[in-house]
Formats: sequence, C-alpha cells, structure tokens
Amino acid sequence: MLKVVSCVSGRWAVFTGHPGNRLLSAKILRASGPSCQKSGLRCSPSEIPEMPSCNFSPEEYKGMSKARMIEIRKQNCNPMTMKVTYYKKPVFIHQGYMQYLWDVDGTRYLDMFAGVSTVSVGHCHPKVNAAAEKQLKKLWHTTLIYVYPTLHEYCEKLASYFPDPLQVVFLTNSGSEANELAMFMARLYTGNFDIITFRGSYHGGSPMTMGLTSNAAYKYPIANGLGCTNTMCPDVFRGPWGGKHCRDSPVQTTRECSCAQGHCEANEQYIKQLKETLATSVPPRIAAFFAEPIQGVGGAVQYPKNYLKEAYKLVRERGGICIADE
Repeated sequence: MLKVVSCVSGRWAVFTGHPGNRLLSAKILRASGPSCQKSGLRCSPSEIPEMPSCNFSPEEYKGMSKARMIEIRKQNCNPMTMKVTYYKKPVFIHQGYMQYLWDVDGTRYLDMFAGVSTVSVGHCHPKVNAAAEKQLKKLWHTTLIYVYPTLHEYCEKLASYFPDPLQVVFLTNSGSEANELAMFMARLYTGNFDIITFRGSYHGGSPMTMGLTSNAAYKYPIANGLGCTNTMCPDVFRGPWGGKHCRDSPVQTTRECSCAQGHCEANEQYIKQLKETLATSVPPRIAAFFAEPIQGVGGAVQYPKNYLKEAYKLVRERGGICIADE
C-alpha cells in the first residue's frame, strides 16, 4: 500500500522508506529558494514508483540531536547555508552508499540529485573508495611544482577526452577559482572585457565570479563582477517559449511537437534574445560567453538542441571565447 505524504510540483524528487520495508512513504520536495520556478508537473500516488530493495545497512546514528545541529547551523555556520537551503524541513543526513542516503532516523532516500552538482558517481562508491584509500596510503598532497607521475597521468587522460585543439590542463582548487582563471585568460587573450552568462546561472561565489552568477541568493549589495551581463536562459520547459510539449523539453517523451522538422520556434526566440543582448547591452567585441551545458542551480535546465551551437557562432563572430562550465 502506497502512502503519499507530500506531493507538490517541483524539480527535486526524493523517495523515502524505512529499513525493512520496500516503501513506507514517498516525498517529492520542491526547492523553496530563488532558483525554483513553478513546474508544470503534477503527481499522483499511482505515478510514484516503489523504492528499490537495498542490501546495505547503515550504522546506527548516535550523534548530536537535530535541535543542536540546527542551533550550530544558525550560530556557527556561514549564513549562506540558511539562505539557500532548498527544503522547508531540513534533511538530517547520516550516511550514504551508492545512490542511497540515510538520515539520522534511519529513513532511506533514493538520491536523485546526487547530493550536489559535483557528485556524479553516488555516495561511497567501492571503486572510488578503493582508489582514494590507495592514494592516501602513498601521498596526500602535492602540486605541479613537482613532477609527480599520477598528476601527469591524470592530465594526459583528461586531455584525451577533449576535442582538438584543446590539450592543456590547468588544475585549480575549486570551481570559482577555475572560472576566475577562465575570465582572466579570456580577457587577456581577446583583449576584450565584457562577458555574457545566462540568467539562473551559477558560476561561483567569489567577488569576480559573482558577476557571472545570476541567482539572487548568491548576490550581495556590493560591487562585483564588473563587465558581466546576463541574457535570457533558453529554458524550453519553464520559459516563455517551448513548454512541456517542446521537442527538446526534458519531460517530452514522444519527441514530437508542432514545429516543422529541422526548426525549433523556441530556439529561434531564445537566439533572438541573445542577439538583442549582443546588440544593446555589450560592446561590439566581447571577451567570453559562459554557459553550463545543463544548468544546475537554476533548476536542471536543458537547452534547445542547437542553441549552444548557434550561440557559440554569434559569440565567436564578436571575438569572444566560449566557455562550458561543467
């Protein structure tokens, strides 16, 4: 018997179940932050699948109380953690294994968001754990100042996945640092200054990358990111053009729409918006265009099929570098 505890429109889905049961409850949670826009999705009990079985048992939680954790979160943690918390009722995570998470009460979650945007292989994957343990037993940390074989093996393998002529790897400490470096290099290389990003984007929270980021939760009333301009995000699911029946919508299953074959009316409209930005909001020559291949913080946004190809052409015609922020 399936019991629906909460069923609302949203982008983040979490199914929960207690140890020993296939499924006691199911929850679909909607982000309450500024990045969450109203979805056209609706759900009913019959549409929610059963929780898969799992042969892993988490350790019993014996740590501090929930009340104490919230108290510490408010008093000792960066206020940003409270500002961008996605759930009205926090999830108190205790342990993870592969695609599953357990909270302090022993409730099991099927993690459909992989924790955060930079986690792509689940939690505590045995192969990843083994590789990390092997490395930690040999050497904890070094840099490219020294010639260490494993670093060079990694750089070579990573570069092998890039299309020509991309072949140089610059290792950094964080995404914000990587994007600041990308901004710096683009401006030096092109001799231009202005950079364009999408509304709803997240490219970092440092003073420079905050200009690239277009989410109110990560903005502060201080000067930052000089030379950064936002353009409309080509969201075919929740944007003004496209809708859930758009051929390129992430919820479309038939891949059929009213557009003529080879044409996408939504794509044409969003490209028109980018052209408007280029014509009115930046100089004739620009330094760069930043885009996440699939927008993360903005709500897992999938763009029309040919949008980036056409956008890159427009940017390069104006002397800009095209930067994919994975």
